[in-house]
Amino acid sequence: MIIVVIMSVAVIGLAVLLWTGRERTRGGGGQGLKHRFGPEYARAVADHDGDTKAAEQELGKRVKEHGSLTQQALTPAARERYRTRWAAVQEQFVESPQQAVTEADTLLARLARDRGFPDGERFEDQIAALSVHHAHHVQGYRSMHTAALGRSGTEDMREAMVESRSLFEALVSGQPATHPGPWTPTAKAKRRGHRPEHHAKGGST
Repeated sequence: MIIVVIMSVAVIGLAVLLWTGRERTRGGGGQGLKHRFGPEYARAVADHDGDTKAAEQELGKRVKEHGSLTQQALTPAARERYRTRWAAVQEQFVESPQQAVTEADTLLARLARDRGFPDGERFEDQIAALSVHHAHHVQGYRSMHTAALGRSGTEDMREAMVESRSLFEALVSGQPATHPGPWTPTAKAKRRGHRPEHHAKGGST
């Protein structure tokens, strides 16, 4: 009888360990994935037509493939170069929105690569890895990439520039970024030789 009890306890213990390991692999289960991915979780569910299980399998796969990625630090000089270039691209939006978003898309891809993420030539791999570590900021990058392919109107391109600033800041600073304030490029501001008010405040983003 004692042997039976011991065996039963051992079986139950093994089952618990296996279940726990599976949940960790998936990123902590449904609640863990929701917490980790935030808006990306809802997006994944929508992409799978409401199939929560399929969405969680996809997100769990992302965690398994990219969760252990070590982000590389930028040198102070590299951070300054990226900030300077990003500010220039935003100014360029006034006269050439399409060229500006194309250059911003390339800049984000290069920045992500320099931080240790997959190369930007494999956009889907790069965005998947970024979503694991910067889930609250990747949607702007998606919008930027779509705009860079010439699939967006001017207002959508402007919104993509705004939304993508948070990911840029998170990557260039190595710190969590706050939601960017509104930015509206104006030709008048450029003629006066300064950036719009909100742009100036976030000129490094």
